[in-house]
Amino acid sequence: MLDTELIPAAEADSKWLMMVLHGLGDSMEGYRWLPRALNNPRLNTLLVNAPDDYNGGFSWYDIYNNTALGVERSRGLLFDLLDRQRADGFATEKTFLFGFSQGCLMTIEVGLRYSHRFAGLIGISGYALEPDKLVEEQSLVAKEQSFLITHGTADPLLPLAQTKAQMEQLRASGIRMQWEVFEKEHTIQGEAEVAVIQTFVDERIAETAVG
Repeated sequence: MLDTELIPAAEADSKWLMMVLHGLGDSMEGYRWLPRALNNPRLNTLLVNAPDDYNGGFSWYDIYNNTALGVERSRGLLFDLLDRQRADGFATEKTFLFGFSQGCLMTIEVGLRYSHRFAGLIGISGYALEPDKLVEEQSLVAKEQSFLITHGTADPLLPLAQTKAQMEQLRASGIRMQWEVFEKEHTIQGEAEVAVIQTFVDERIAETAVG
């Protein structure tokens, strides 16, 4: 079972949720700033630690050995966590998944394979593992999902061209995706990028509420 912490929304009884997945070597502690930055009184925030120890933080999978097996294991743990959130009254349809780097890869994996539609899926500075397989094994609701994927022009760890080609492949298969590029390295580019995320969340809440 994954280690989590819920930061309640300012709006009492709100059932909107953002689940936050950190990157390699980080932890939930690295994202306590996010609820304040997004400044959405309706959003509960569920911070999540990845399952494996890594240099004082955690990782979602081993980047050197058996990566696919690690991704599959962590995907199953996140499916279980989402199922528990549903049981606790947080419908997936009102849940956003947010991930950075490794967390972005896990967001894409879960978003395309989980059997319920999300409010929205946000991936920052990441990549996709085996896009061909993702397209082939996507869930019945995958094409109903809405993704926001961002990347940096000067990312030294994950070159822009590589990730861009993967996202174009997913989009060509019919996946709905807003793709945004920022002048940044392997990070979140302050207010400009946060503003894009805020707009995506606000629009998806409005759209889901109407729908």
